[in-house]
This record gives sequence, structure tokens and C-alpha cells, in this order.
Amino acid sequence: MLARVSEDLFGEITPVPTGARGGSLGGVHASSPLAVRLRPTTLEEIVGQQHLLGPGSPLRRLASGQPMSVFLWGPPGVGKTTIAAVVSRTSGARFVELSAVTAGVKDVRTELETAKAELARGRSTVLFVDEVHRFNKAQQDVLLPAVENRLITLVAATTENPSFSVIAPLLSRSLLLTLEPLTPDDLSTLIDRALTDERGLRTPDDGPYSITDEARAQVLRLAGGDARRVLTYLEEAAAGASAVGSAEITMAEVDKAVDRATVRYDADGDQHYDVISAFIKSVRGSDVQAAIHYLARMIEAGEDARFIARRLIVLASEDIGMAAPSVLQTCVAAAHAVQLIGMPEARINLAHATIAAATAPKSNAVVVAIDSALSDLRAGRIGLVPPHLRDAHYAGAKKLGHGTTYVYAHDAPHGVAAQQYLPDDLVDARYYRPTDHGNEAQIAERLDVIEHLLGRDDS
Repeated sequence: MLARVSEDLFGEITPVPTGARGGSLGGVHASSPLAVRLRPTTLEEIVGQQHLLGPGSPLRRLASGQPMSVFLWGPPGVGKTTIAAVVSRTSGARFVELSAVTAGVKDVRTELETAKAELARGRSTVLFVDEVHRFNKAQQDVLLPAVENRLITLVAATTENPSFSVIAPLLSRSLLLTLEPLTPDDLSTLIDRALTDERGLRTPDDGPYSITDEARAQVLRLAGGDARRVLTYLEEAAAGASAVGSAEITMAEVDKAVDRATVRYDADGDQHYDVISAFIKSVRGSDVQAAIHYLARMIEAGEDARFIARRLIVLASEDIGMAAPSVLQTCVAAAHAVQLIGMPEARINLAHATIAAATAPKSNAVVVAIDSALSDLRAGRIGLVPPHLRDAHYAGAKKLGHGTTYVYAHDAPHGVAAQQYLPDDLVDARYYRPTDHGNEAQIAERLDVIEHLLGRDDS
């Protein structure tokens, strides 16, 4: 049976019994985390996202019961799950949550069958799919008819750009709502709510806590725009103040509660793609300082070291290629080191490869060559293999003229046999054009000689 999951106010997953199908996201009690206790129950209590909550907005219409399906795209900690739960509660619909991390096609089908039965009884269903970008195409295909026929109201949350992770038919039948990062003012409002709301922080004597301006600024800085972190850090700092008999949260309590700021980086979302993009572009641009910065950022955030190594291997051929062919060997060696010794030691090997790649001469001639050749093929420029190059190692080949005029390259002067190698349709094609960067400058000189020997001086 499918294990239910529920998120706290801003996305932290906590177990919920399988039977808890409708209504709120699990029970809230005095010992629940602060973020759970302060979870909004109405749209008015939601902090931030005012561009989505105005009169006549999609979320307002959804909350009023108007059938539609939406994708909520935004960074962690901005209230995606909370919005879905509030919309469901306000509309009076049955609320079901699936996590794309654990749910399979069978689970999705089961929920859709239940939703169909409930609809026949007059009750609609809001199906919330968390981390929808983790659903594969087959799972997304299962949702498509239910969305198209409005069997369910789909509310799907993702930290990854849906244009790259969601099938086009499903996306075209839904509204895409972009959630914005929470501002310092938004987060400060949350702090005030935590200090004053009866569901918020209370001292052992059931009195309110206070926070110094300096401590407030520190919490906001360390949270990196994530509301869940604000409330988590605040709750830990309050516990620290209580332990020393104080009702005031100061810098000392905040510093004890948070050893260091967590790098703002979502390994499955846009930050993942933005940082790796900046890393690759910095290496390509030969800015070794920036490249090391972004490498450190990924390492600190817990990015998979194998992913970084794979990207370096691709870069070594795509952006450096024959200008410094040994860089590919260095990057492959770094990938092997990652497998052999793991992190944190492999950070040194990744830095080694990054520095080698960033400081190497650059050339994209390799990728241009293969992509140009593929482009010709896809455009129908293929042609027949010249007869003298065809396989002649079978009976009857000579009768067909296969290989009869082939010149063995090692028997020719300089080891270059002047004969046609390309098909007739592509005889003038030139794919690899070396630059004058690094080692490729020498290759360019040699290629000029080869072209002369092949009788293609006008190339």
C-alpha cells in the first residue's frame, strides 16, 4: 500500500498514516515543529506570492472550486505544498498527496480510480503531486486523461523548470504558476508571526519570546530565502534561549543554533542547473577563479561528485578537444578518482581537473565536426560508400568491383593514399576545421599537408 507523505508549511516531508486521505496534511499538535504549527489555513495567511493571490487570480478561482490543473514552480521553502493544501481545504475538495519519489504507475492508477468513484458520489479530488519532475513519461501519461477529462484537479509542485521535465501534452492542459523567492520582508513577517501567534513560540512560562534586531538579521541571512529554514532556525534559537533561562533570542543563540549558512542550492531544481551552467561557462571562458568558486559551491551543497566529473569529461572534448587532448585524460582520471576514493578527498581531484580544463587552450572544433556531419546525415546527404572502400572479404566482391582499386595507405608516400574517401554527394564536405589554439595549431599545419597529399588543396 502506498505510503503517504506530507510536507510541513514549506516543504519538509514528514510521515502521515496511509489512511489519512482527506482534509489537512496530517495532525498538528503542541509538539509539532514550529513550521507545522504555523501552517496557513487560509489564502490570506500565506506569506508572499501576492502576484498569484489577487482577486480573480488562478489560485483564488481554484480555491472557489473552479476546476483547473496547475503546476507550481518555484524554489524550496516558498509554500508550494501549503498552497495546494489551503486550496483544497477552501474548495472543500478531497485532498490526496503523492510523492513522485515513491509513487509508481500503479499508485497513480489506484488514486485515479478512487477519485473517479468519489466524483460519482459528488465529491471532487485535488491530487497534489510533489516533485512531479521525478515522474517518468509513463507516469505522466497516466495523469493526462484524468487532467483532460477533469476527473481530478491536479496541483503539481516542482523545483525544476517544467518545460524540461514535464511532457508537453500535460503541461499544455494546465496552468503554470511561477512562485517567487520570499523576500526578507516576507520572512520577517513569519518571524513576527512565530513570536506572537498562539500557535507559535512560547516560553516555558507560556510567555512570548523576543528577538534582537541583530539576531533577526542573522536568521534572515542564514535562511537564504527559505521560510522553512527561518522557522527551524528560530525554533532552535528559542530552545537555546530557554535553556539559559532567557526569553530573548540573541545573536549568541542564533549562532549556536546554526553552525553555518546552508548553501542556497537545490540539487534537483533550477539552482542545480544554474550553478552547473555557470561552472561550465566559467571553464569555457578560461576563468579559473570563477570555475573553482562554482565547483566549491556544488561540493558544499552536496552535489553528486560523479555528476560533476561527468560534466568535466564532456567539457574536455566539447570545449577543449584537440587543442589540449591530455585534458580529457585528466578529467577521466578525476572521474576514476571519485569512484575510487570518494568525497571529501575527491574534491582535490575535481579541482585538479577543473583547473586543467579552465587554463587549457580552447577549441570547439571537435563538437562542430561531429554535429556538422550529423546535420548532413539528417538532411539526407548520405550517399553510397565508394566502391573501392567497400568490404572485399567475401566471395563475389571483386565481381561487384568492391575494393578492386583500393590503395593501401601504408604503401603510399607519407602514409597518405590519394583516393576518394567520402561519398560522391559529400566529396566537398569539410567537417573538422582546427583552430590555431594550443596543440590544434600543429594539427592545422599537418592537416594542410594531408589535404595537399589527398589532392584537396582548394579545401
